[in-house]
Amino acid sequence: MYNQVESIKLRGGKIMRTTKLLPGLVAFAAAMGMGIAANACTTVLVGKDASTDGSTLASRNEDVDTSWAKHFIVHQATSNGPTQYVSKDNNFTVNLPAQAQRYTSTPDWQQIDGQNQFGEDGINSSNVAMSGTESGTTNSKALKADPFVKDGLAETSILDVVLPYITSAKEGVQYLGHIIETKGSAENNGVIFSDKNDIWYMEIGSGHQWAAVRVPDDMYAVIPNQNMIGKLKLSDSSNYLASPGITNFVKSHKLNGYKNGTVDFALAFGTNSKSDATYNRPRVWDGQRILTPSKKQSITTKRFSMFMKPDHKIGVRQIEKVLSSHFTGTKYDSNGKWVGGYRPINVPTDVESHILQIRNNVPNDIAAVQWLAMASPATSAYIPFYTNIKDTPAQYKLGTDQPDAKSAYWTYKMTRILTDPYKDVLISKDVTPIKEVVNHQLDMNLENSDNHAVHLNGDDLVNYLTEQNQMNADYAQTQFQLLNQKLIQDASRLTKIVQNKDL
Repeated sequence: MYNQVESIKLRGGKIMRTTKLLPGLVAFAAAMGMGIAANACTTVLVGKDASTDGSTLASRNEDVDTSWAKHFIVHQATSNGPTQYVSKDNNFTVNLPAQAQRYTSTPDWQQIDGQNQFGEDGINSSNVAMSGTESGTTNSKALKADPFVKDGLAETSILDVVLPYITSAKEGVQYLGHIIETKGSAENNGVIFSDKNDIWYMEIGSGHQWAAVRVPDDMYAVIPNQNMIGKLKLSDSSNYLASPGITNFVKSHKLNGYKNGTVDFALAFGTNSKSDATYNRPRVWDGQRILTPSKKQSITTKRFSMFMKPDHKIGVRQIEKVLSSHFTGTKYDSNGKWVGGYRPINVPTDVESHILQIRNNVPNDIAAVQWLAMASPATSAYIPFYTNIKDTPAQYKLGTDQPDAKSAYWTYKMTRILTDPYKDVLISKDVTPIKEVVNHQLDMNLENSDNHAVHLNGDDLVNYLTEQNQMNADYAQTQFQLLNQKLIQDASRLTKIVQNKDL
């Protein structure tokens, strides 16, 4: 009944035009007690001293639609001279440097006139990672003072016009900041930059105003679709950066958050509404209760600390637990009869989840790993992809909004779909055991390939890493294809049992 009805569609908080709205998305929005136009995505950041192996870890769930394939591609380095980039989405225009580094990305399956859209996350040849964006909402007073720019930089283009041209996380903030100041932003966005030493989280609060904070090495952050950066200590440029004149801007426009010459960015530009109380803050509560269970907090807390110390060191599997959570094990569990109407981290509209790891315990040529889980991280596997490669696995360059038997996205999406009718039974009985086996094997494969790769260099190394990525992709997908066959059988048996009981 929703076909060919012009509607709006979730995209990290952005309102997009489309001619199709899936019933599952409508049902999800209704269950959440919200309109269709809503924010999405959840971010988890882990400083190097808070991680299990000294890596920096920057991660995010990308939430879009209930059936919207993502691809995984690599763009090779180029030196074609000055290039003018023009977004086919909103006509944003910017001149780009002559030299562009190799970088990876996970664009939408759908292009506009051959141009990739929503690159979202990747790592470049300087081992700088970027993830964009964590969508936010600007309060009306700040928006009136500095409106968004219709043809300004949007999430559609943000990765492709920044990541190929930066050599450190901090430089990423400064580079993007200059674009926002001169060209303007089309949206409120949170953007992550990381390298082997630092993670910076940047928030674009209005058309030309932004701020960024460095994640403390011994802490982590869980960030929903709400501005989280608090008091700006702009005299400490090693840990805080912001658009020029931001203090005078906030003061002169009488925005919230100004006091004694300092600015609280979240108060000045963000929101803290009833919607945030059900849609955003509960996700911070859920992530912090998982990583710091010793800290007892209420889900109704009005403002959570942006940075927390974990009770134990955090690795890829702990981040996976957070990004897969639906208030798991609490009375708010959205897989059961939950209360409060709180929006969980893991939702049906997950299209991909990434963990961008820059390691400090291996050579630079193999230090960057882009862990990628297609569709829902709760019913998928994070595949460790090296980014010093010449190509990506074949099945990660396939898939549309229509089901198929070959693409990585639709293999993992089918696992989610097949478990939906009997989540509590099938996930614990079928999915979790396979995930544990696959995760263990992938971890062993990464360790073994690291040990072999240290003896290689140049093209031999790039070719080997590319082959290892394909091997891991094939292995995991085969295991999940077999799992899906078992899920069909088990779901059918459960349906028969339920029907017999009803009779």
